[in-house]
Amino acid sequence: MELTTQKIAEVLNGRVEGDPHILIKTFARIESGKPGAICFFANPKYEKYVYTSKASAIIINEDFQLTQPVSATLIRVPNAYSAVAALLDYVTAQKRSYKRYRGRHSVIRWSSKLGKKVYVGENSYIGEHSKVGSYTKIYPQVYIGDNVTIGDYCILYPGVKIYSGSVIGNRVILQAGAVIGSDGFGFAPQTDGSYKKIEHNGNVIIEDDVEIGANSTVDKSQMGSTIIHKGVKVDNLVQIAHNVEVGEHTVMCAQTGVAGSTKIGKFCTLAGQVGVVGHISIADKTMVAAKTSIIKSITQEGSIYQGNPGFDHNEFKRAYVQFRKSGRVNNK
Repeated sequence: MELTTQKIAEVLNGRVEGDPHILIKTFARIESGKPGAICFFANPKYEKYVYTSKASAIIINEDFQLTQPVSATLIRVPNAYSAVAALLDYVTAQKRSYKRYRGRHSVIRWSSKLGKKVYVGENSYIGEHSKVGSYTKIYPQVYIGDNVTIGDYCILYPGVKIYSGSVIGNRVILQAGAVIGSDGFGFAPQTDGSYKKIEHNGNVIIEDDVEIGANSTVDKSQMGSTIIHKGVKVDNLVQIAHNVEVGEHTVMCAQTGVAGSTKIGKFCTLAGQVGVVGHISIADKTMVAAKTSIIKSITQEGSIYQGNPGFDHNEFKRAYVQFRKSGRVNNK
């Protein structure tokens, strides 16, 4: 990366405050900035580093008021956190190249169809009647079953497994070890105490601009589809069960588990280790705190839930005061 501060400002629709000709070669955290690096400041806890950082440039919010002189050139933007994400995306896109490649020992069945400049890494497999869109990159040791559809500009990292019949949209990223379309956990109890497997004949649909984290799993439905709508971001080690539907732009953090046939709304946030029972619904814009269990439907849009079992965040805070008074919570 070699960009002037002026070019960075143009990319971010920002404004340079200082030298527009400084050459930026790398990124750095604001507390460890060095000459030639660019940092960003968005969290008030790090304000002192704005004045002490040795970085050549700092991305800051347009409305931030300086209280001391700074040595770095500033690039003012409406939202520094969003701006650095945009800059990282820009830099990555400049480095990215698209080329047709067929890896050694890769297997591509004759009936499958690949778009322009598809990259297929070593020891990857693409099954019968599957379709892979243009400019998609398939890393080594990826398995794609029969009758799978994958869109354009997707990235499938090593060890991804996509079962037959799955449908993947455009610009989807599947991190290493993600499994899409495995059987759901469905078993019918028998009179002798054993369990009979329930066959899952549905599929998984993942819409555009979704990212699924490493070693996360999305199970196919018994009938119909498990659906991950556009813009959803799923962290590592997340389990999404059969027949679940996740609304647009919802975020699910690490080690969250969602049981079967639950519907999660749009723009929701499920923090780490959240557990959600099956056959319920969660309203749009719901926020669920870490380690919370959701055992009933949430109908009020914009709710915040916390606790085990989860309940309204404000009620939880009042209850927590009583927990501390009772001695059941360590007061240290």
